[in-house]
Amino acid sequence: MTRFLPSVALSCILLSGCTLAPDYERPAAPVPLNWPAGAAYGDAEAAAKSGVEVADLGWRDFFLSDTMRSLIAQALANNRDLREAVLNVEEARALYRVQRADLLPSISGDATMARERVPGDLSGTGQAQTGTSYGVQANVAAYELDLFGRVRSLNEQALQEYFATDEARRAAQISLISEVANAYLTLKADQRLLKLTEETLVAQERSFDLVKMSYERGISSKLDLAQAQTAVETARVNRFAYIRQVAQDRNALTLLVGAPVDDAMLDDAQDIGRFVADLPPGLPSDLLANRPDIRQAEHSLRGANANIGAARAAFFPSITLTAAGGTTSRSLSGLFDPGSGAWSFMPQISIPIFEGGRNLANLEVAKIRKDINIALYEKSIQTAFREVADALAGQGTYGNQVDAQSALVEATAESYTLAERRYRSGIDSYLTVLDAQRSLYAAEQEFIRTRLAQVSNTVTLYKVLGGGGLERSADRGGLTTSAAENGG
Repeated sequence: MTRFLPSVALSCILLSGCTLAPDYERPAAPVPLNWPAGAAYGDAEAAAKSGVEVADLGWRDFFLSDTMRSLIAQALANNRDLREAVLNVEEARALYRVQRADLLPSISGDATMARERVPGDLSGTGQAQTGTSYGVQANVAAYELDLFGRVRSLNEQALQEYFATDEARRAAQISLISEVANAYLTLKADQRLLKLTEETLVAQERSFDLVKMSYERGISSKLDLAQAQTAVETARVNRFAYIRQVAQDRNALTLLVGAPVDDAMLDDAQDIGRFVADLPPGLPSDLLANRPDIRQAEHSLRGANANIGAARAAFFPSITLTAAGGTTSRSLSGLFDPGSGAWSFMPQISIPIFEGGRNLANLEVAKIRKDINIALYEKSIQTAFREVADALAGQGTYGNQVDAQSALVEATAESYTLAERRYRSGIDSYLTVLDAQRSLYAAEQEFIRTRLAQVSNTVTLYKVLGGGGLERSADRGGLTTSAAENGG
């Protein structure tokens, strides 16, 4: 260290503007080069080579529902959390400008008038004297010659914090878009579940009336009547539960949008399977460029790296300049006469001699904070990799699960039809019909939930791959899309 300081000092004086911050090197990504493979992921490798950048896919091109696009646009304009993130960026920009101002001298102008009385025993004549003086001068405040880059390092740290805050805003925007989309999808799914429950309730009330007629004629037993009544009341309970859930979904959507939502465009219970485009996953290395949270972590790491330069510069002398120049006179009319000029120049050098270990401790703190930011950067990459891998597992399985659930609905519907025929023919009891009806209702409910999970997973994949930062795509080549929503 003792040999290092003089050589660095000489170099900095000659270069007049270098910093003592270490050269920045991006840490290696602590994740595999390829996405996971296996039965859950399908042909992920082929999809990764599609060459389509999800981050370049605008949200108006990804979301195919006009209603969803309108809600997202309202949320981006009105949501308070996003507004807070935007204001944080403005604050960080202002703080950077404050820090940057330290690179330039601070000049102020003063105009003074002083009147004083000197007692006789202190004056040269032995008599009291009263006088007035006027002055105008320009002052240069203590300006640090940044020979060792302390101010420049602090300026770089402030700049990186500004960049990090801006990336946080982008991350907040992407998250908001995803939340609005999923809230809308959940509302649509719950509306379909409510509609299904109301249709089931009507069917069960019709069945109850038939069983009641059979019971009054002595054909059906009281047990059949009680079982039919149980089915009706169960459907009625479910109906009120879904009515409440739909209302809560609307409230959640209104909060995210940040403004009242037109109920007229939310009333249709539509199939959500055609609301979003299909997505290719890309490569893991794309995350470093596309995920704003990863870029935010790297900017914070760069700022911590620059702070080491400021901590190192504290070991070297600090040179500050203070100057003033102007004119003074005993009369206001003679303020600018020849010979009234006055000036002062006070350079100051401060050499650290004994700090009680403060500078060493500050340098150690700066290095530790950099190590902490390295760990946070690596964790953000690992978290992103896990989120994408989970979404890819959903993308590789939900399609087949939806197909299987659809086949199950068809099979249970056929079973219910046959059971109802056998009951009316007197072959089976009403319990068989009731079991078949419950199975059909449960299968139809699960189909709607699975469809919701599939579409929500695609929205999540779009988010975790860094999509949502753009409104419109510059290039949509190679993108496979589904049909747009009808009447959305």
